[in-house]
Amino acid sequence: MKTMLSFTSLALVVLTAVASPARAQQTKDIVDTAVAAGSFTTLAKALTAADLVGTLKGPGPFTVFAPTDEAFAALPAGTLEKLLKPENKATLRRVLTYHVVPGKVMAADVVKISSAKAVSGDTLSIKASGGTVMVDKARVAKADIAASNGVIHVVDAVLLPPTE
Repeated sequence: MKTMLSFTSLALVVLTAVASPARAQQTKDIVDTAVAAGSFTTLAKALTAADLVGTLKGPGPFTVFAPTDEAFAALPAGTLEKLLKPENKATLRRVLTYHVVPGKVMAADVVKISSAKAVSGDTLSIKASGGTVMVDKARVAKADIAASNGVIHVVDAVLLPPTE
């Protein structure tokens, strides 16, 4: 009986330890989840410059196609610096909100649709083929990163809204 009780206690401790990180991760909002990942420092800087941090920390839910630091680095020379200037805040906001879709769209949902309306008001093109999902010209590198107020899908390029 004592052995059974010890085994049960040990199992409870192990299950609690395994479940806790997942639960802790889901208590972080989209911004905190992205910052904790460590590969979205440029995105975080841009969100701050565009005054969008508060919005993405809000209740949501949101789906964010988050470009990595490498994706921002691949932009043509001077593009990011120009976007981050205070006088270009409206353009930066449009670019960043082009990466956000209202609602929580998981990978299983993304493969069933061909487009999605971004918060910017523009329409994103979505194509799934051979296990690869493309959002406009960006490839989804990692999907379904859960946050308390939505989901993040990592993309390998910065999405640029169509010019008018």
